[in-house]
Amino acid sequence: MLRTGASHFIRRTLLGPATSSARVAFTNASTQAQLVSITRKGSFGQPADLDLALVIRKPLTFALQRYASTHAGTPFDHIDKKREERIAKSEIKPDPEGVSTESSIHNVFHEEGVEETEKDTDMLAGVKADLKTIQETFALTDVPREALYIGMAGLLPYVATSLSTVYLAWDINHAHATGSGFLLDGKTAELLLHIVEPLQIGYGAVIISFLGAIHWGLEWAKYGGTHGYRRYAIGVVAPAVAWPTTLLPVEYALIAQFLAFNFLYFADARATVRGWAPHWYSTYRFVLTFVVGASIVVSLIGRGQIAHEIGRLPGPADRVKALRDTQMESLEKEERERRAQIVAKDEEEDDEED
Repeated sequence: MLRTGASHFIRRTLLGPATSSARVAFTNASTQAQLVSITRKGSFGQPADLDLALVIRKPLTFALQRYASTHAGTPFDHIDKKREERIAKSEIKPDPEGVSTESSIHNVFHEEGVEETEKDTDMLAGVKADLKTIQETFALTDVPREALYIGMAGLLPYVATSLSTVYLAWDINHAHATGSGFLLDGKTAELLLHIVEPLQIGYGAVIISFLGAIHWGLEWAKYGGTHGYRRYAIGVVAPAVAWPTTLLPVEYALIAQFLAFNFLYFADARATVRGWAPHWYSTYRFVLTFVVGASIVVSLIGRGQIAHEIGRLPGPADRVKALRDTQMESLEKEERERRAQIVAKDEEEDDEED
């Protein structure tokens, strides 16, 4: 305390009347909430009191001074004595039932005495939300009914040939294992399989060509504007890829068509994004492509189970070779007959001379 009093005395002695005038100016200014009082100078050009300079570094103190200067009274220490007396005279009622080892704990999530039943957590909520999203995505509500029904009907031949391939493959395996088939004997099942496989491949080539031709129709209708060769190219590439698959072996043909269907779906999805096709077309094509792709995979699986048990259906190369061999045999036969005729004619001439 002595050091503090001595320092204040020395400071007041050195600064003199300038300090007193600055202090009075600061007191008046603080009661009137004048911010400019902080930067005032002394009467002789000297800085204001050091306490005044420290106010700049104490924003909380300055804010309290400003609040006190603009509001009447000091509400910080105001005590409502009447309310205090009323509370002091009130009687605290005993509640033994509410007293326990946890009665002093304040509940954060609910009030005291209010029972809240624990909500059951649905463990499948995430799965249900995902299924709902998938259902809403593939509801196909925006697809015209005619296009939807005809498109779904167009899947029936693919699904039928695929299931037929699987059944015939199972029947062939059953015939090799037991000596007789379930409904058909092994030879009949193999013969029917060789009929079903070209039907599936030929139908796939037709559908791929049709999907490419749709873009020609959209270009002629000027849907999304005219785009010329870029849109026409899709309709040209599709049949150019589809029809050569009919000349390939069954496994290679199915794989090539599977890739062609996926390529066309990618092209249709991009066309939808660019506005070249209706907004529902990409979802519609995805559903159809998914069913067709699954059918092709099932056919390949069924075919792979009996690849070592059945004869391979003659391919284009085999047919060309067979045709060439037949022609060679015909030429050799004709040559032998011609030589035989020449020999017979020579023998007749020799007999006549004799």
